[in-house]
Amino acid sequence: MARRRQDHPRRETFAPRLVIMAKSPVAGRVKRRLAREIGDVATVRFYRSALAHIVCRLAADPRWRTYLAVAPDTAVTAPIWPSPRNVARIPQGAGDLGTRMQALFERLPPGPVVIVGTDIPAIRPSHVARAFKLLGHADVVFGPTPDGGYWLVGQKRSPRPVVPFDGVPWSTEDALAATLANLRGKIVAFAPRLSDVDTPEDFSREGKNAERLMPSLGRRPLQPRRA
Repeated sequence: MARRRQDHPRRETFAPRLVIMAKSPVAGRVKRRLAREIGDVATVRFYRSALAHIVCRLAADPRWRTYLAVAPDTAVTAPIWPSPRNVARIPQGAGDLGTRMQALFERLPPGPVVIVGTDIPAIRPSHVARAFKLLGHADVVFGPTPDGGYWLVGQKRSPRPVVPFDGVPWSTEDALAATLANLRGKIVAFAPRLSDVDTPEDFSREGKNAERLMPSLGRRPLQPRRA
């Protein structure tokens, strides 16, 4: 007699948790540096496509529980977000980027947490899985970007979350270095380096990834908006 296969649900306690941080995809709120060059319409179209693509791609993986942390908080119930059934929406809260990320690390249930953004067209579930694996022996993991920032940050949160974001100059080439300076004495690991999309040059460099997210632009390269 064949042995009956039993499926056991993943225990919620100490389960890996992925947080995708997203802003309401409207003009003037997202990718302002990119919008100054290519215009609000193209920028919002790219952001909406990237948001939906990344949420659906990463949330489909059963190895972690996925959350969409949205800003502003009042938009948490708005019908503008990708809505896979297994994705819980939560507010980001107030404060600068570091304050909001720290609040997420501190308020989620126990277990490792990885936070990513929505402007990394090359991100794959394998990148997130690698970050969680690194947290098996590290306190904190980062996914660096070529411009001195990072596309991913994760914490083991055992026995408690660390506080690495004090005084970090966000949106500068010193963001990662300043964060690392707050982590002396902690074990830090690094996921693969990936590029975010902040400028037309970033968009062009990402090429196939960006065009796949925004097919309506076709293969025609984006040009800076004329003054």
